[in-house]
Amino acid sequence: MSRSIVPETIARQPWQVLIPLAMLVALGAAVLYSAAGGHLQPYALNHVLRFCFFLLAAVILSRVPRDVFKLAAYPIYAGILMLLVLVELLGAVGGGSQRWLNLGFMTLQPSELMKPGIVLVLARFYDTLPASITASWRGLVPAGALIGLPAVLVMIQPDLGTALAISFSGVVTMFLAGLPLWWFLSAVGAATVVAPIAFFTLLHDYQRNRVLVFLDPESDPLGTGYHITQSKIAIGSGGFFGKGFGNGSQSHLDYLPESHTDFVFATMSEEWGMLGGLFVLTVFAILLSWGLRVARNSTDRFSSLLAAGMAATIFFYVAINLMMVMGLAPVVGIPLPFMSHGGSSMMTNMICVGTIMAVSRWQRRPTGLS
Repeated sequence: MSRSIVPETIARQPWQVLIPLAMLVALGAAVLYSAAGGHLQPYALNHVLRFCFFLLAAVILSRVPRDVFKLAAYPIYAGILMLLVLVELLGAVGGGSQRWLNLGFMTLQPSELMKPGIVLVLARFYDTLPASITASWRGLVPAGALIGLPAVLVMIQPDLGTALAISFSGVVTMFLAGLPLWWFLSAVGAATVVAPIAFFTLLHDYQRNRVLVFLDPESDPLGTGYHITQSKIAIGSGGFFGKGFGNGSQSHLDYLPESHTDFVFATMSEEWGMLGGLFVLTVFAILLSWGLRVARNSTDRFSSLLAAGMAATIFFYVAINLMMVMGLAPVVGIPLPFMSHGGSSMMTNMICVGTIMAVSRWQRRPTGLS
């Protein structure tokens, strides 16, 4: 039998996902190039270089055996939790929030690491918990504490969007582990009662304004409603085919705030139109369906929960950002994966991709040692 000229390590990568993902990153780089006025710096070039670096890291991560993931779950969770505490003590302040640690060679946002970290630790927790007692308090209270600790620390920064992302990933993992549905429905009912109280007592003024603006953005179109109003103008003005590459007036004339980060989809839609938007949605559909397929094909509880939880983490990023820029959700500062400028977001999402790649590899090599 003839040997392939392509090395096995390369041939076995999930190219049916990685190629569309690379095309999405290329589109993101083009949008960032345009948002910078036709310059590679400071956004587009860094965006591509970060993707290449974290793609290599994802391939390396995919080679890690299952047992190493299991052994590292609690230490990784504890380490990220310590970093969140350090943020409160030593963290850098930017934009009114204290979220970053200056490591000298890079600025790290530890809360981003907790998004995949919470999935990893909960997958490990439920893997060691007998299925017969998953539906008891022993399957609920410890998992709730594992989610609650980092969520509270992130809320203090304050960073509502990241706290919601951590909670969402954790709750989805709990649901997939087999906790009773009525527990979640009861929690939703309790949240409905508590939400109005929390709105007036726990949220900061700017967070309350974001919710009010979401409900009626036209009430203050030049103030707190400016972001959403300009974003919808940019998306709508692109039409089906868009205005053309480099012809987005909303971003080029600085009408659209954060055109390279949170509202990059609006920038893209203005220039590439509905066709560009459909391409973006198609790539995310390919990525998420792959993650769920890997989870469904897994033969052990840990692997299944790990892959599904990582896919849920990416889904939260995508769903909230797209709803936010279209005025369907409050502005909470969630970037669009693989398109928005920012190293922390790229790192988190490539960790998720690399972990799903690892689970897929475990299916081909059940021992996870080769």
